[in-house]
Amino acid sequence: MKQARQIGCGCLTVTVIVLLVAIGYVVAVRVTDDYRIRPVEGQLVQSASQRTQNTAPLKYVEGSFEIEWDPVAAIIRVTHLPDREAIVWESVPGVPFVAAGAGMAEFHESRAHYRVTDHRTLLCGDQSVDRISQADTGTHVEGTLACDDGTIARYHLVLYERSRNALEFSLSVDREDLNRLYLTSATALDEHVLGFGTQYTLLDMKGQYVPIFVSEQGIGRGIQPLTLGADLQAGAGGTWSDSYAPVPYFLTDQKRGFLLWNDEYSAFDMRADDRLQVTVYSNEVRGTLLYGETPSELVGVYTELIGRMAPLPDWITAGAIIGLQGGTERVRDIYSRLREHEVPVTALWLQDWVGRRETSFGSQLWWNWQLDTMHYPAWDSLSEELANDGVRLLIYVNPYLADISEKPGGGRNLYQEAVSKGYVVRRQDASPYLLRNTDFSAAMIDFTNPEASAWYRDVLSEQVRATGAAGWMADFGEGLPVDAVLFDGASGDTAHNHYPVLWAQFNQELAAGLGEEIVYFMRSGYRESPTHTSLFWLGDQMVAWDAYDGIKSAVTGLLSSGLAGFAFNHSDIGGYTTITNPIANYYRTRELLGRWSELNAFTPVFRTHEGNRPDQNAQIYDDDQSIEQFARAARIHEAWGFYRSALVSEAAASGLPVVRPMMLVFPHDPAAYDFVFEQFMVGDELLVAPVLDPDVDEAVVYLPEGSWVQVWTGIEYEGPQSITIPAPMGYPAVFFRSGSEVGLRFVVNLRAAGLID
Repeated sequence: MKQARQIGCGCLTVTVIVLLVAIGYVVAVRVTDDYRIRPVEGQLVQSASQRTQNTAPLKYVEGSFEIEWDPVAAIIRVTHLPDREAIVWESVPGVPFVAAGAGMAEFHESRAHYRVTDHRTLLCGDQSVDRISQADTGTHVEGTLACDDGTIARYHLVLYERSRNALEFSLSVDREDLNRLYLTSATALDEHVLGFGTQYTLLDMKGQYVPIFVSEQGIGRGIQPLTLGADLQAGAGGTWSDSYAPVPYFLTDQKRGFLLWNDEYSAFDMRADDRLQVTVYSNEVRGTLLYGETPSELVGVYTELIGRMAPLPDWITAGAIIGLQGGTERVRDIYSRLREHEVPVTALWLQDWVGRRETSFGSQLWWNWQLDTMHYPAWDSLSEELANDGVRLLIYVNPYLADISEKPGGGRNLYQEAVSKGYVVRRQDASPYLLRNTDFSAAMIDFTNPEASAWYRDVLSEQVRATGAAGWMADFGEGLPVDAVLFDGASGDTAHNHYPVLWAQFNQELAAGLGEEIVYFMRSGYRESPTHTSLFWLGDQMVAWDAYDGIKSAVTGLLSSGLAGFAFNHSDIGGYTTITNPIANYYRTRELLGRWSELNAFTPVFRTHEGNRPDQNAQIYDDDQSIEQFARAARIHEAWGFYRSALVSEAAASGLPVVRPMMLVFPHDPAAYDFVFEQFMVGDELLVAPVLDPDVDEAVVYLPEGSWVQVWTGIEYEGPQSITIPAPMGYPAVFFRSGSEVGLRFVVNLRAAGLID
């Protein structure tokens, strides 16, 4: 939750202990990781009977795809017939493309942050291809896998056309004791592999090992000594690949993509130059091979399969959404000051509508989802005043309930109701599964129970109607314990990745009963989340400049998630997580807040957050200068609203995100694949190079082929070339294609708003 990620160290002794333990800790993790991710190796052969029968390549057509088995080279290849040069999938010569094994995974969890260690006990790594046949159900490849204990397992691979650009496959083995499947394919040395859902540190994953398991992203994610300290104190430091919304899917610049339909833990090993190995914790795997002429077409093919996001209502993108806390009078006061400075405000987001409690980690919410009239004694009049200005209210909910027996003023205890009715996730002994969050525990709603979902929907619907809220943050969704038991009989280890989808479906149904223009925004997600979610945000970044957990990681997360169908995404302006520590404090500066405002001026939704320690962070309302700095960014966001509306409609129709990596727009420009967070495109018309470092007032920009016009000066540049231009606060580096109607109208709007002289 937004209030639960406060990590502090109150004494120097703890800091010294952290430093002394560091070396042993890092060595232990490194050894564990090396064991956990060792690749599978073996030999691929053709059975003796097959060798005597035929040495010529065998070819089978499945709609638009051709499947070829070359027994001499020991390779299987899938091509797209309309584009014969496009190899959608192929194995490495002489290397097994299928392997299996048995293992036991250890899931180490701390506050929804996971580390997974796999202990493999059996490997069936030598593969034979015994029989290939074709039937109405598809092309069937069958053979054996020789195990290292001397036993044999049989595998069955079926491939069949799902659509012109999608070839479905299913893979299974005939032994229930095998709970690991490995699928290995060839990759080119220079192939760019992108995707995998919301990834915060890298876009191109070639050379990396990427686990797919929904998790709290962690604090620091590699920044030292912060990450180490968070690990030792709370097990919550995180690594570069941890993600609230990972997806077992990728696309490459070689006209191909890959999608898994499994919910179980999976991992993609791309460390070898010539291959990619997929691991799935199951004895059955289903997936889809994708073809697309360009990365944009691949995104379209993929999102057609998983479902696309519905268009956002105009109001949510029309102005700034201001995150405030502190009760009625404080909210009124800050809003009044923003109005005096003519900040375009579309909504106030009041996450503390339920009241606050003091814990050892600071101030947190009462997770009981009822309006606290002691904290907001004049909510109705506040709502009416805002409505008269065309401003809406947003609130906060999550899938947890906590006991409020000790809350002043009491109220309906939803936790006790849910537990007594059996509506919460259970332990294996059928008792409620209570999860610790700082000084209190909470229970998760079991959305596999229709009665539980209906009850919770009624509860929240009543409160949303009572508050008049136009939407909410739907927080969490990452923390289903792997040893939990659900109403439908599923275990936590297999249902964990799917729980965020259930949470999204619940919110979708709740919103549908409240009106067409309701918006809810989520951070957790998995494969089908986009089709059930109206808006995403990127979670809890540090109030820092770095690429692991700061402003740069927010850009990377925005761009990577867009490739996976998360078309409407944004981050907390200024970041969220603030740290007080004897070694180093992480507080939001005015400069960081200003640069983050400029960055988010080019995302679909423009929303602020005070952070987990508001008093230690620079805020947009600190003084007149801060308000004016924020107002300028808000007006920039407002100035391209006409184009934003068009891109929202395009995303709903095609799956293409509003904000796009350079390679998505310029797939044939090799330089476009080099950018991670340095610059990006808004649609196909605007190029943005945000300043993401402190004490910097210029931007280095790569301009692709063509003529490009700088927004603020009107100077035209010819690409391809890299240039360095001034980019002082308030004047981010933005370009448009020469002659672009979008660019010209953007400039007209900026001038009308007084932002260009």
